[in-house]
Amino acid sequence: MNDPATLAQNRGRTLVLGSTSRYRRELLERLHIAFGVESPDIDETPRSAESPRELALRLALEKARAVARRHPQAVVIGSDQVADLQGEPLGKPGTHDRAVEQLRRMRGQTVVFQTAVAVVCEATGFEQLELAPVSVRFRSLEDGLDDAEIERYLRAEQPYDCAGAAKSEGLGIALLRQIDSDDPTALVGLPLIRTCRMIRAAGVRLL
Repeated sequence: MNDPATLAQNRGRTLVLGSTSRYRRELLERLHIAFGVESPDIDETPRSAESPRELALRLALEKARAVARRHPQAVVIGSDQVADLQGEPLGKPGTHDRAVEQLRRMRGQTVVFQTAVAVVCEATGFEQLELAPVSVRFRSLEDGLDDAEIERYLRAEQPYDCAGAAKSEGLGIALLRQIDSDDPTALVGLPLIRTCRMIRAAGVRLL
């Protein structure tokens, strides 16, 4: 990982991604700008009665603020995603068995992937937070999404670090009937349209 303290400024303020997610790092690399990467190291435990939307927004902001405190001159991006199954948060499964359970429950359902992004610069007092919800309709048993298909998908992709075990940028797209979103990378984990708008406002030049 790059050390944010030693990065040359990117024609503006130094940019730091406050995340350990390889998916978010790969998405940000599409912008062809220099940035550092640092773990926010926060407690991601949901609070009592906290909705998936509220959880995603809170964690995105806490991640950005945590890294911004260590690098006050930098523009810091924090992001979080929570799968919302009828108001119940589904996080990263972590294990094969939990992934099977999540996908069985999502079968035939519409799941909203609540993807939040926050941008913070402590030195200037800049702070913005936005939500990019993605509505995803999963195939049903009647559509052929049986346990055998779920098993083959999980063995091929091993998406245990993805919210709801849904890795749409790979074979996971075959699990789905429909995706509705106004920010095409939001489902992968970082809504780049919103991110670009916010980091430009914070002082990072993109073009």
